[in-house]
Amino acid sequence: SDPRPTMNIFCRSTALALRQKRLCSNVVIRSSLQRQQRLNSLRETRPRPLLLQSSRRTFGTTTTTHNNKNMADDEDRRELARRTKPIPCYAVEQIPKKLGGDELYASLATVVASGKAKLIHEVEIPPYDARSWVVKAGQIWRIVCHKGPQVADMNCWSLTNPSERFYSSKTRQIHATHLTTGDRLWSNMPYVRPLATIVHDTIAYGWDEDGAGVHDVIGSRCDPYTNFLMTGNEKHTCCHSNLLRQARRDGLTEEDVHDVLNVFMCTGFTKDTHQYFTKPSPVQVGDYLEFLAETDLRVSASTCPQGDVSIACGAGGEPVVYPLKAEVYELTSENGDTMLEDAGWKPSSVNGYSRNHGL
Repeated sequence: SDPRPTMNIFCRSTALALRQKRLCSNVVIRSSLQRQQRLNSLRETRPRPLLLQSSRRTFGTTTTTHNNKNMADDEDRRELARRTKPIPCYAVEQIPKKLGGDELYASLATVVASGKAKLIHEVEIPPYDARSWVVKAGQIWRIVCHKGPQVADMNCWSLTNPSERFYSSKTRQIHATHLTTGDRLWSNMPYVRPLATIVHDTIAYGWDEDGAGVHDVIGSRCDPYTNFLMTGNEKHTCCHSNLLRQARRDGLTEEDVHDVLNVFMCTGFTKDTHQYFTKPSPVQVGDYLEFLAETDLRVSASTCPQGDVSIACGAGGEPVVYPLKAEVYELTSENGDTMLEDAGWKPSSVNGYSRNHGL
């Protein structure tokens, strides 16, 4: 057979393949050249912001001005804070006045001495321990120093609802770090009402040059947990433990023991480091702190194992610890009605807020 047709087809195919290869090579070469040119172009181009220059300037100016303004505001506000005189956080003058009026409360300081109140209950609080007592609305109770200088850590609860209890933080916010005559003991949320009012403070210490006061609501209570952290030792006569043992006797639990009013305790914050400090209590035999119960209460108090707290907690030593006494008085008037009712007083009511909370 004639091989020429096959050879022609082969030659044409080979020629076509060579032409396609050259075309591909040219494309590759051109692509490589274009890629290199593109890279060279990118290397030679100066960086440009994503935004247009005019927009960047406007945005940048605004941003820079804003940042500077914030910095200026921060500086101004720091200066503002330093030059502004302290502002009490609560407008306490808007809190409802005491029912019966200030004159009634002032007169309560003398009812025992004048014979307008009679002693109905008395309990001694042993050293290193706690005791509780019941006070009905309108009755008065005292914590009395009768043997030697000694401080007490006091709790109080609503008699009918122990979930309602003394709230030292709210009391501190409304009144001060240390309490005295006329100040009220407020209960926790959601109740937030006066549980009791201090009607007489025989110490009336005020504030000394170190900023210390007496009857504080800043120091919580000594407790075995913190003592263990400091010393590694078990101690079962801290005020928390004392109050807990009495709480158990009253059918309550450890969770019911709460931050205290430190009766007779002289404390403050150091001026340089603002640390909680203590001084020997100024309490003397015969001193007392006296309260009016604004509702039915259970009150408990511990004789602090630090005695007059002239030795720091966890520092060792053997403080002298004395017992204290609690006295409960009933108020009467000549016609048999209580003088409180005559003056228009009545027990405090639970807070009237709806508890909706925006829900």
